[in-house]
Amino acid sequence: MKEIKVPELAESITEGTIAEWLVKEGETVEKGDPICELETDKVNVEVNADYAGVLVEHTRQEGDDVEVGEVIAKIDESGEAASDNTNDKEPEAEEKPVQEETKAPEPSSESNKSDKDQKVVASPAARKRARELGIDLNSVKTADPLGRVRPEDVENSTKTSQSSKPAAKKEAKPAAASSQQDPAGKPVKREKMTRRRQTIASRLVEAQQTAAMLTTFNEVDMTAIMNLRSERKDKFQEKHGIKLGFMSFFTKAVVSALREFPYLNAEIQGNEIVLKEFYDIGIAVSTDDGLVVPVVRDADRLDFAGIESEIADLGKKARQKELGIGDLQGGSFTITNGGIFGSLLSTPILNAPQVGILGMHTIQKRAMVMPDDSIEVRPMMYIALSYDHRIVDGKDAVQFLVRIKQLLEDPYDLLLEG
Repeated sequence: MKEIKVPELAESITEGTIAEWLVKEGETVEKGDPICELETDKVNVEVNADYAGVLVEHTRQEGDDVEVGEVIAKIDESGEAASDNTNDKEPEAEEKPVQEETKAPEPSSESNKSDKDQKVVASPAARKRARELGIDLNSVKTADPLGRVRPEDVENSTKTSQSSKPAAKKEAKPAAASSQQDPAGKPVKREKMTRRRQTIASRLVEAQQTAAMLTTFNEVDMTAIMNLRSERKDKFQEKHGIKLGFMSFFTKAVVSALREFPYLNAEIQGNEIVLKEFYDIGIAVSTDDGLVVPVVRDADRLDFAGIESEIADLGKKARQKELGIGDLQGGSFTITNGGIFGSLLSTPILNAPQVGILGMHTIQKRAMVMPDDSIEVRPMMYIALSYDHRIVDGKDAVQFLVRIKQLLEDPYDLLLEG
């Protein structure tokens, strides 16, 4: 009997929550097969079997919190042989052969079904996507000459099977809680917070308690950027295969401003200030499980197309729960865009241990007084900078935000830099 333990995940992650068992008790697994999905503070990871055999026991259940090194399952490496021997001995032990004959086909059909499942050749990504969509891999058609099922084959499979399984899973848990009542006798539902939501909650509170956080505001006239995008968007997409969005302009402006105000690209470690000489910019992405902040590495070395591609890829991975630990670690500054949800003004909370975060907001047409005292309707955006006042002075924070405003209102300088 072999034990399956929670593997080492990452330096900063010591525990997780069993989100889903992918292999049931009594099912056969091959070495390397994923047996369960583990939800950690940052991403979901699969725990793979270190041995081939029959998974005979789940020592921990879905929803249980587990630590690195803890035993979560047991595998019998001789499970198949033991099952065959048991079937051979049953006819000798039983005195009612008629009943034995009627029962015999049942385990045989299950065994055949299991064998059929094992013959499906599919990539790990395809198997994971099939589980998420509730699709039987045996029903997936593939154009691969070797018959290997790929993620795109799963995506192209029957839509009805894609929607049935998730719906059933979501309905199961709230039903038991719906009958509960609050102290006043009113009906309520209770849901256990996901590990990621618990982490988000604790880190946000920690950031407010440990940092001297202040926020300064400004507004940006988006006319020049919108005109520039309108002029070049078609050629840009034709050349690079991706749309020219706002985030590349803001990322470039942030990098340029950080060079001028390096204390906003730093963190506090004990009694030292660590000034970072790299520009790994975190881009906040909203998912169904909460906010995550994947990092665009070396943003100062990327052009506009490179930044847009990186953001698109990271956003897709975040929504499909495919982000790795490395995608989320080590950012030096963060940008968050509440404007996509319609936010007009907000105070972003620091992404510790970073000491600065820029908040973007919705673009709204407003009447503005121009330098010649005329009044024009302009597309305006409020921007906010939250910063740690322990190492960032108010003067630097205000000038940093003003510099970003200047760069965005004259984006041709950013294009020259990029």
